[in-house]
Amino acid sequence: MIPPQGTRSEPMISFTRLPEIAPDEIIAHMSNPRVAKHMPLLTFEWDRAAVAQFVAGKEERWRVDGLGHWAILSDGRYVGWDGFQKEGGEWDYGLVLKPGSFGLGPRILRKALDFAIADKRIPFVTFLLPPSRRKLGALERLGAEFVGVSEYEGAGFLKYRLETE
Repeated sequence: MIPPQGTRSEPMISFTRLPEIAPDEIIAHMSNPRVAKHMPLLTFEWDRAAVAQFVAGKEERWRVDGLGHWAILSDGRYVGWDGFQKEGGEWDYGLVLKPGSFGLGPRILRKALDFAIADKRIPFVTFLLPPSRRKLGALERLGAEFVGVSEYEGAGFLKYRLETE
């Protein structure tokens, strides 16, 4: 698990499993138009059934792969989710924050990458980003390299790869 991190001047970031989050919190998060704008696979309405299916699917990854997605907390408050999901032989990292928490992204990503570097199962991480994402400099500054356009579930994504070994 990723240990909590924070200082007096910045919020404490911690992680928990998605079943610990109230379904209404996830519904509000994933129904936000600013979030949906960058999620081409988000073609349905989020309700309690959608949340139950989403959480069950993410928990199944933990069971099968021994790793999956976490809910992210900032000072104990749900601000989004992130984690690693095995896609074929690759570990893909995803991060989806609530609009009011977008600024926490670099800190959370750094913690996730530190985790990946320490985990010998993860020789590299991939990132699938929607073409609507224009600001990719931070990812490139970390050393991620553009691999190409990749199709996933019928949608095109910009694929990046970052070596962790």
